[in-house]
Amino acid sequence: MRAREAGEVFGPRMTLFADMLSVGLATASVCLPVVTIPAALSTACAVLRGAGEGKPATAGRYFAVLRRRLRVGDLAAGAVAAAGALLFLADLALAGAGLPGAPLFAVPAVGIGMAALVVGLRACARPGSLTDWPAAVREAARDTVRDVGGSALVLLAVATAALCAWMLVPLAFLVPGPLALALTAVDVRLTVARV
Repeated sequence: MRAREAGEVFGPRMTLFADMLSVGLATASVCLPVVTIPAALSTACAVLRGAGEGKPATAGRYFAVLRRRLRVGDLAAGAVAAAGALLFLADLALAGAGLPGAPLFAVPAVGIGMAALVVGLRACARPGSLTDWPAAVREAARDTVRDVGGSALVLLAVATAALCAWMLVPLAFLVPGPLALALTAVDVRLTVARV
């Protein structure tokens, strides 16, 4: 990162922080239709990854990348994610209804749900998710198993995002930016470790 220039109030890290928040707001607005969540998060990760390559990480660039990449496959990925989330919530509701064997069923259901969440989020962070969701999901599943530390970091980022949104509801509109930055950092960390 470049050093602070004379007369500059904020350094480059504060600029990246502000850009991350603007990308987060843009992501939150695109996530509102629900089926666009994977595409919105994937685009945010791509834009924030570009900041490390000298490209601007602005809301304008975010919408430009999103316009170029939004396609039927992105909406299908969003529909699959939404259906999976609804199925998971229905399973937990049934487990909480007091059915016989519910406690034994709830533990693996939560484990499977957490694993699916990590794989989905890691797929969003992969550069390949911009063009090929199935390949990105396959690579993310492999990374989830091989890089247990990174998977734990993804779960920690999700827990932190949920806690921030729960503590102060207006922060829910800013949460996608830091979450996308965390997902991108985990993916870049793994890429650097391979080299």
